[in-house]
Amino acid sequence: MDFSIKIGGQAGQGMQTIGAILSKIFSRGGYHIFSNQDYQSRIRGGHNFYQIRIAAAPVSAPDDQIDLLLALDDLSITEHEFELRNGGGIIYDGSKSKSAKEGSGRFNIPLEKLALTEGGKKVFVNSVASGAALGLLNYDISPLETLLYESFSKKKPEMLESNIKAARAGYRFAQDNYSQQFAHKFKPGPAVPRMVINGNEAIALGALAAGCNFFAAYPMTPSTSILVYLAGKQAQFNIMVEQAEDEIAALNMILGASYAGARAMTATSGGGFSLMVEALSLAGITETPAVIVLAQRPGPATGLPTRTEQGELLFVLHAGHGEFARAIFTPGSSEEAFYLTQKAFNLADKYQIPVLILTDQYLADIYRNIEPFDLSSLAIDRHLATEEDLKDVREYKRHQLTPSGISPRLIPGRTEHVVVTDSDEHTEDGHLTEDLDVRVKMVDKRSRKYQGLAGAVIPPVLDGPAETDLLLIGWGSTYGVIKEVTQKLNAEGKRVSQLHFPQLWPFPSERVVEIFKSATRKVIIENNSTGQLAWLLRAETGLTVDEKILKYDGRPFTVNYIRGALKL
Repeated sequence: MDFSIKIGGQAGQGMQTIGAILSKIFSRGGYHIFSNQDYQSRIRGGHNFYQIRIAAAPVSAPDDQIDLLLALDDLSITEHEFELRNGGGIIYDGSKSKSAKEGSGRFNIPLEKLALTEGGKKVFVNSVASGAALGLLNYDISPLETLLYESFSKKKPEMLESNIKAARAGYRFAQDNYSQQFAHKFKPGPAVPRMVINGNEAIALGALAAGCNFFAAYPMTPSTSILVYLAGKQAQFNIMVEQAEDEIAALNMILGASYAGARAMTATSGGGFSLMVEALSLAGITETPAVIVLAQRPGPATGLPTRTEQGELLFVLHAGHGEFARAIFTPGSSEEAFYLTQKAFNLADKYQIPVLILTDQYLADIYRNIEPFDLSSLAIDRHLATEEDLKDVREYKRHQLTPSGISPRLIPGRTEHVVVTDSDEHTEDGHLTEDLDVRVKMVDKRSRKYQGLAGAVIPPVLDGPAETDLLLIGWGSTYGVIKEVTQKLNAEGKRVSQLHFPQLWPFPSERVVEIFKSATRKVIIENNSTGQLAWLLRAETGLTVDEKILKYDGRPFTVNYIRGALKL
């Protein structure tokens, strides 16, 4: 079973509410779900949609076609009617629609009237619509009632009662009038304990699992929900969350907190990261650990603030004045977002560097139901020096020259030693200097960290046969859709493999060269206009790909889009 529902309407009409409710219902019914959304940068108006894919087996990408369109306005019908599969249907409110035509697969349900008569207010349209969708599918309504109870039981009793009455009214109307006219029916199966989670929530949970105890950020789509999520967990996890006055302040707060011993993180998007770049260099020269999440959206400038793109790989790779070590993670799923965020804190502490987590609006907002995270193998590694380590040291040197480039790190105020650093070039003991020989030694020391970082790099993941006719290459959020393309082509008898990069810096050159030797046709798939991974690949290895499939209209790839570009 593989069934897709699209909820369309204007901002403020509640597509996210309906989508979130239905996603949880089907997840609790034992199905795998994949939910993505498309929204404009306005409070009200404009055309938005929320799409849910429900399947018996795991799915990792949106479908190009839909089986049920829940249209909350006329534009949703004209925009998406053509996406309906044979046997698909549209739920609409005839009193509000001028373009909908009666006939097969058209289900006129008085959503607003039922909300008013049963709930007393138009706001209950969301509950009516959710009930109507379940009624049309002949799906049990009790999971919806349970979910409404969980959501509203702590509010006024009449609010809970009105929501449940409205949901039942929508359910009954669809059942009484249309249930026999819609061929698609499915029932809840055995409940399976899975988390319904999006990429930003996974990053936030990864930070908490890493022991993050200070977070500062300025709200900027699509990173804002990390700030909101962590703010709601302050008391439970003993984390301080600060909404800074701007992004410059946010990263400087992170560096101050980290210098004082906190595990600290910030999150932003491209425009905000542009403001952080000077402080990024401060982290580099003072060797202060920092974890920075950059959730990409289309630029330049404000660009398309609520859409998706992978346009900032080369920006984060080269950001900052001067040369200093860094690591860049590029998670492709909620699972990777969680585990890589946890790893980022350990890596930042060990090498005393900034670690960047590069995500995007698509991964930030998509919901999937996944297996609970395995916490048994996770460890919080601070890599701090102790008084015992330095018992024979008369004068502590914060930036001591070492073969690895990593100096013993003490936290000021927690040691008898004096801890000194400076944003100017400095001596081993942290005092500023203009001695040019010392300058060379310090640059070389900071660069030596790459030797250790290269040994700790997460190699690219090869899925499929080593000897392959077609190698599909991607990074970050393209992982899920490329995975599904690969699976479908192999099921058709073709020999296809996927190469996914969860970490792009330091670049895993040796492994990539090895994989390329066994591939005939090599295609890179990126959500940008220039092929930034292709550029990095050539710069680091001298290798080139045969083709690039690039998309930069603000929307993610779909399986059929990639297949069409591959001409397979």
